[in-house]
Amino acid sequence: MLLISGLSGAGKSTVLHALEDGGFFCTDNLPVEMLRDWSISMQLRKQPAAVCLDARSGMSTQSLRNAIAAVLVSDDWQLLFVEAEDEMLQRRFSTVRRRHPFAPDIDLMSAIRQERESLDAVRCMADLILDSSYLTPYELAEKVDVFWRQPETTSTHMACTVISFSYKHGLPAEADVVFDMRFLPNPHYHPELRPKTGCDEEVVAFLQSYPDVNEAERRIQYWLALVWPLMQKERKQYFTLAMGCSGGRHRSVYMAERLALWIQRQDWLVPTIQHRELGVVYRWETAEKQMEAS
Repeated sequence: MLLISGLSGAGKSTVLHALEDGGFFCTDNLPVEMLRDWSISMQLRKQPAAVCLDARSGMSTQSLRNAIAAVLVSDDWQLLFVEAEDEMLQRRFSTVRRRHPFAPDIDLMSAIRQERESLDAVRCMADLILDSSYLTPYELAEKVDVFWRQPETTSTHMACTVISFSYKHGLPAEADVVFDMRFLPNPHYHPELRPKTGCDEEVVAFLQSYPDVNEAERRIQYWLALVWPLMQKERKQYFTLAMGCSGGRHRSVYMAERLALWIQRQDWLVPTIQHRELGVVYRWETAEKQMEAS
């Protein structure tokens, strides 16, 4: 479990949001006197949890220090302290036009310095101190991830959906990226393939017999390999890849299936597949549906 503390305006809310995205149960601005009961409740839940305690938590700074010191006695707790340079904090408060919560009745720079001094003892107890002065919110969140994740963790929180669709019925509103498959050979013009779909072996064999189809698949894979780590770096939570063709039955379905399988084989995640015009939604599972890689 994690305790989050630090200076007002330093980015504690960003830290909590990053932890919440990582599966933590997060509580902000918890009254200090409730910390012990909150801790017991979270331990019973057996779920990763994080709580933010700072100048807004009430009572004196001495009470805050004592409460944090009491829970840190347990090996289950770690303390992350977030800070920033005085000038940067002043700029942030001036930008949002909010009063400083530590001492709202004095000038801003004095309030910043007083809070820093009062929390110095808490800072000294921290397992990690993060200076957010020159970090973007994404960079700060990434440092939080590195702090709490196990080194061997390779999972991602990004959810991916691969959609096939027909242009006749419009673009999927949720799509982040759309690839037009109408340049590929069309099985629709072959009477024996017309009633089938891009999931059927006959259609798969037909499309794979054309080098341009295989080359298009490789080019899209290359693009995905380029952008995937960049999307993760930007902490993108949802990514929807759409493949379109005239009827939404053959070419788009085939390519959606192929790319979804390829994504899974990179050990990135298990994508959801949606064939919009076929009314089909499912996820690839390792022990289930298999497709021969060309």
